[in-house]
Amino acid sequence: MNDTPEVVLSATAVTKRYAGVTALDAVDFEVRPGEVHCLVGENGAGKSTLIKAITGAITPDSGTIRFVGHDITRANMRTRRDLGLAVIYQDLQLVPQLSVAENIFLGSELKSGSRLLDKRTMNARAQELLDSLGVSFPVTARVGELGISLQQLTATARAISRDSRVLIMDEPSAVLSGRELDVLFGVVNRLTERGIGIIYISHRLEEIFRIGDRVTVLRDGRYIGTSNVAETDQPALIRQMVGRDVTAYVNDSIDAPKGDEVLRLEQVGRKGALYDISLSVRAGEVVGIAGLVGAGRTELARVIMGLDRLDTGQIYLDGKPVKISDASNAVRQGIALVPEDRRAEGLVSMLSVEQNACLSVIATMSPFWLVNYRAMHEKVGEVIQAMAVKAANVKNAVSGLSGGNQQKVVLAKCLSSECKLLIMDEPTVGIDVGAKKEIYNLIGQLKAQGLAVIVISSELPEILAVSDRILVMSAGRLRGEVDPRNTTQAEILELAIPPMSAIIEEAA
Repeated sequence: MNDTPEVVLSATAVTKRYAGVTALDAVDFEVRPGEVHCLVGENGAGKSTLIKAITGAITPDSGTIRFVGHDITRANMRTRRDLGLAVIYQDLQLVPQLSVAENIFLGSELKSGSRLLDKRTMNARAQELLDSLGVSFPVTARVGELGISLQQLTATARAISRDSRVLIMDEPSAVLSGRELDVLFGVVNRLTERGIGIIYISHRLEEIFRIGDRVTVLRDGRYIGTSNVAETDQPALIRQMVGRDVTAYVNDSIDAPKGDEVLRLEQVGRKGALYDISLSVRAGEVVGIAGLVGAGRTELARVIMGLDRLDTGQIYLDGKPVKISDASNAVRQGIALVPEDRRAEGLVSMLSVEQNACLSVIATMSPFWLVNYRAMHEKVGEVIQAMAVKAANVKNAVSGLSGGNQQKVVLAKCLSSECKLLIMDEPTVGIDVGAKKEIYNLIGQLKAQGLAVIVISSELPEILAVSDRILVMSAGRLRGEVDPRNTTQAEILELAIPPMSAIIEEAA
């Protein structure tokens, strides 16, 4: 742990208000060279607003922000970047058509005397940056052809290419697991060894105790406190974040009787992604699907939903063979999907809460192309209320809601279609600990109402908490089924790690 009193970045009494709402209320925060300072809090706690104030995306109403000896409270973003402040957002902001090297130097391209891009030098320096991070992959590869972990490493190399003094990492592990997390944490360690201060934002509290030096908690826009990670624990952080004790979710209905079979897959396959998948889900049952990133879990959800073509096998609904041609057809047949990326795939950010929740029922409530708005809004309003969506006004844009409430709107949209099978892909990614508990309770309520539910999650405690049965996928195949009552995370991981034969097959 870094014990130096030197401070490279400080925010003092930073306050920001929006239309009478105080997003930040005299918040203090600081970063020392070579430390990992974690920033935690529930959605809506003020983390994003504080980061926007530090990076210059917004100007605080009052307070002072200093960086490497300069007052940057009202400095523009370019000035801050030139001083050595870098940020890696959850949306990595890469150009998929460009190479790794071209993305690293995007906006600060190296040119030869003829004013043409000096690609040879860019490639060489990009390789040096990757070497400094302890990783290696082709700098000439197109970013769009890389996996998410390599894309993130590309964004990290870009961030440190300008001699950064402080690097902000916003939910860097949200879509990573297993070996990818080890690589990320190794990179973080290398950066701090070079004296770079890291602001690390994550909802995965266990990560804080693995790599953090200090942790600051915000709640309702207020500064709650800063602790040395070695001197606190997870329950204490949760109490600070939510202002109360949050008990673990307990699936106390795991032995409840199940209804008839809703979904059955027989030897389903999709070239290069899925191989010989057979499973079933019954009414009133939650089937969890575990596996590492790239195991084929999202691909399976997309095939069931009709978003990707089925190459082999058969899908059955209520015991009858069906052909699902596209997502609209899936909805008509009673299937709904809560996608992994709710912002890009589950919501239309410019539309209101109410309009988003209506999206799945517009077609069915629009005979002869005339929309029955009154009936539609009444129906959707009931679902929004049942989901306990916290919104000042359902007419306001959904983008103004916290992550947990946005996820509830996606759920409301799905349930408005009166689905019988609900697929939830990473249902709590980017959601704080209090909102997670609410989502788990909602899953339990839907199960009690007789809905068939598939939950895909990278968080093993989550999959163990909500599932009646857990299917483990690896390299596009089902590797086994476990009972959450008598299994462990280690046993699930053992099944999830691809055998060497599968790796060789995939490479071929």
